[in-house]
Amino acid sequence: MSIFSYLVDLFYPNLCLICGETLVKDEQQLCLKCFNHIPKTNFHLQKDNPVEKRFWGKVPIEAASSYFFFQKGSGFQKLIHELKYRGNQELGVILGRYAGIDLLRAENFQKIDIIIPVPLHKSKEAKRGYNQSYLICKGLSEVMEKPLISRNLVRMQERSTQTKKSVFERFENMQGIFSLRDPKELEGKHILLVDDVLTTGSTLEACTHAILQAKNVKVSVFTLALAI
Repeated sequence: MSIFSYLVDLFYPNLCLICGETLVKDEQQLCLKCFNHIPKTNFHLQKDNPVEKRFWGKVPIEAASSYFFFQKGSGFQKLIHELKYRGNQELGVILGRYAGIDLLRAENFQKIDIIIPVPLHKSKEAKRGYNQSYLICKGLSEVMEKPLISRNLVRMQERSTQTKKSVFERFENMQGIFSLRDPKELEGKHILLVDDVLTTGSTLEACTHAILQAKNVKVSVFTLALAI
């Protein structure tokens, strides 16, 4: 280790996002103890799981899963806040890689052809500086060795925030705001549609309707977190 690196580590130590302990070699963002305590859903190993059931009777989904449970006030809420609001772009890629390792073990996700993030409106992405769902997809793509396509599915309108809306209001708010630039690019493909947090599923449902504009396309859904 160089003197410069030593001084950087001394005065600006890398700390675990969850517990605040100093990270050791090869640990990234989370210490091993906190990583092992991530409240994983393991729904990727379960057919007809609660995430898949969110979409029953609404849109045809091949498979669906979320990486971990997200509860407001929990220590793991920090992961979502770091990713969405504090500019921690590296975290999205790292968590995407971890999730990708799990999905590779799941039979339901073996035949994915393309990975697509839920898009932000261009004005919101410009303000934030990045799309957090794209970062998750980047990590997934690296591990699963599947192409990432981020400019075909587009969000044409920016609507009011979903945070305080009812399930029906969220559904109404999402209607008709997503579209495909080039449906032929997705024809005959199995798409993995990716978002950061699953709440009601209205955004993913609207995106799926748009993707189904392409002929003979299949859609599976993955989110980093599942709100409970």
